[in-house]
Amino acid sequence: MALVDPALASARRKARLAGGFYLITALTAVFAEIIVRGRLVDFSSPAATAHNILASESLYRLGFAADLLNFAAYIVVMTLLFDLLKSVNRSIALLAIFFSLAAQVVGGIIALGHLAPLLLLDAGPSMAGFSNAQLQALALFSLRLHVQGYFVALVFFGFYNLLLGYLFFKSPLFPKTIGMLVVIAGVALLTNSFAHFLSPTVAHVLNPFMDGLDGLGELPLIAWLLVIGVRSPKRFQSQ
Repeated sequence: MALVDPALASARRKARLAGGFYLITALTAVFAEIIVRGRLVDFSSPAATAHNILASESLYRLGFAADLLNFAAYIVVMTLLFDLLKSVNRSIALLAIFFSLAAQVVGGIIALGHLAPLLLLDAGPSMAGFSNAQLQALALFSLRLHVQGYFVALVFFGFYNLLLGYLFFKSPLFPKTIGMLVVIAGVALLTNSFAHFLSPTVAHVLNPFMDGLDGLGELPLIAWLLVIGVRSPKRFQSQ
């Protein structure tokens, strides 16, 4: 009976744990961005957005909680991946983790833009000097600011993906294809984010394609981490 290398078994457990937390980040992102904000926020109508938020306040608050869980879960992911990849190049792995941490910090701060509409629309006497229309406009403005902050966070996350992809590509524990796909995801995130700031019209056209390329990088990585974890370096080198 073949014995399993304890170091390899430990690496596999860490990889699968990272995959589990990565799946949490994906699910919470879909919930907050598509199920909550995608359904309740109408950027063309402050009044409709205000009505939707107040009519589904519990769902809206769950979206905020999902955002926070997303950031917390990814901190676990990046810590575990750092541990798995630091042997490739510790300096690059550290740089990558700082880029990711910057993305999580920006994301945590701009999450307040999601919460602000609740404070504005249910402010009571403290905002008595503002009309309902003005409060609704301010609420929608905070959500627009949330979008801008989201793309700022994606710039940092894009650079993180470039570095992470390089580390995956060089690591004997992962197939080079994973590294290349993660690099492609990083390029897509950076392209989409800078297009959003430099030319919103171009970004509107690019967005579906860039989102697809991002998914092409991240979804296979999640699946690999969950199902395979890591491969034996000897087996990898023999192929």
